[in-house]
Amino acid sequence: MTSHTIRGHGVFGRPGRALAAALLIVAATAPAGAAEPTHALSVHGAPALPANFDHFPYADPQAKKGGRLRVGLPGTFDSLNPFNVKSGTAAQGLVGNVFQSLMARSQDEPFTLYPLIARSVEIDPARTHVTFHLDPRAHFSDGAPITAEDVLFSFNLLKSKGRPQQRIAYGLVKSIEAPDAHTVRYDLTGVDDRELPLILAIMPILPKHATKADTFTDATLAKPIGSGPYVVEDAQPGARVLLRRDPNYWGADAPSQRGLYNFDEIDIQYFRDGNSLFEAFKAGLIDYRDETSTTRWSTSYDFPALRDGRVVKESLKNDNPKGLNGFVFNTRRPLFADVRLREALGMMFDFEWVNANYYSGLYTRTKSFFDESELSSSGRPANAKERALLAPYPDAVRADILEGKWRPPVSDGTGRDREMARRALDLLAAAGYRLEDGKLAKDGAPVSFEIMVKDRDQERLALSYASTLARIGVEARVRLVDEVQYQRRRQKFDFDMMIGQYVASASPGNEQRMRWGSSSATQEASFNLAGAASPAIDGLIAAVLAAKSDEDFVAAVRAYDRVLLSGFYVAPLFHASEQWIAHSADLTRPERLPRYGSPIFGPTLESWWRKTP
Repeated sequence: MTSHTIRGHGVFGRPGRALAAALLIVAATAPAGAAEPTHALSVHGAPALPANFDHFPYADPQAKKGGRLRVGLPGTFDSLNPFNVKSGTAAQGLVGNVFQSLMARSQDEPFTLYPLIARSVEIDPARTHVTFHLDPRAHFSDGAPITAEDVLFSFNLLKSKGRPQQRIAYGLVKSIEAPDAHTVRYDLTGVDDRELPLILAIMPILPKHATKADTFTDATLAKPIGSGPYVVEDAQPGARVLLRRDPNYWGADAPSQRGLYNFDEIDIQYFRDGNSLFEAFKAGLIDYRDETSTTRWSTSYDFPALRDGRVVKESLKNDNPKGLNGFVFNTRRPLFADVRLREALGMMFDFEWVNANYYSGLYTRTKSFFDESELSSSGRPANAKERALLAPYPDAVRADILEGKWRPPVSDGTGRDREMARRALDLLAAAGYRLEDGKLAKDGAPVSFEIMVKDRDQERLALSYASTLARIGVEARVRLVDEVQYQRRRQKFDFDMMIGQYVASASPGNEQRMRWGSSSATQEASFNLAGAASPAIDGLIAAVLAAKSDEDFVAAVRAYDRVLLSGFYVAPLFHASEQWIAHSADLTRPERLPRYGSPIFGPTLESWWRKTP
């Protein structure tokens, strides 16, 4: 899930006391038998912060305000509408800065929300209904008040024309109503999804009076009207978006916003070429850089600005699951129907050689879809709760994965490990495959397929993989395609194999249906790249969504992880255990980092400030 927290300057006075008083008023006027109003929503357990909290622990209320932040991003944009996949390539940095939601997410908790546009919320224990009470002081950047009509309008518009994930989630809602101008009530009976109330709470609120529903799917460069701490000052397609602080931002001193969004201006510059983006940073034209290249990180950070202290280089850690990247088998192709073939082909990726020769040894091999977190099943035998969840699917998890003993194979690092090839061929022989004139085949049909890649980095990795596959008689052809063709083929599942990225959060939930659920296997443009369609996967996703305690949730996710690993849908690659950043020495941040999400807390450095604004 994406954070929608925002920040500006103040009208609340002492926010903790004001919020507590507002909650007492709502509680005193609630009808008998109604759910008791609360200040926060969480998927599992109780919120960490009390109703009178003053600010998030990773924000500094004493942070200096002012100055301009200059950030660089790769790629381009041709639209200022970030809410529809058909509306062109949207500019980044609008959600959170310009648009806000009913509640704000804490980056210190897996998935807990605190007041923003909604000053309080009511929800029954079964989560069949959720009611949001809007703050009457909330307004859009043009001064128009935010009312329940805006919430209903946003819900219905995004349900019909929003992104696929929004349409699916909002489609579960039985009904929505507005009893008055500052109250919105959702009927969720029959859904049995503990995460859905939170998904509704982070829905962006769009102004009904300034949003044209009939052209919502069109690309537009019209300056949007939102309710966040910034407005769009200037937009140059493909080149630049300049955000300026809104001096009349209504929620400047809300507890969930204090100490955040400290720059007067945010200058987001776009670069089509990664090298030119790095050169701009070296020249001092960009203030911050998120480094993803191991080669550049280990060899290129020796330039004058860094040597004389004008640039700082850091490695940061957090508790977020590291996710999984890998070569995805499209199981819609008959060739990849046999899990033994998929496992054997996955064995042939020589991580040790690739890591040493391409990435300076800086990466870690990925062994779980939720690696380096408590949600990972790797190294942990399944407990009683997990085994109970898996009992209806007796063949869904392999014994070694159930016991937490499975690991991707480790090569000798020479690039020609004979033992790795022997193990793969033994498994293939058991599945009926034979080497015939140096070609791997079954029933006379050779094992031959294409790996689709979109850039030179992916191409180099795929060529290395194809070379090791050739050692066991497999023909893997690497095809580099342009971005337009790549996206079209990905959305139509017109590929044999491609590199997939499965970003993980500390609160996996509804998005898993679009990644792995059976219904998404045939849904065009879904993220179910592998075409997985398994009752066990569907059942475990349902268990994740229905978990009511942290213990039940962790057990469900670990069991789910085991099912995915046992399917060998992906040959896992690697990840960086740390986040590599470099920035101007004039930028600073709170010493305390958020536990989850990005350690820097957002692409526009929401918790940072300039030492000399």
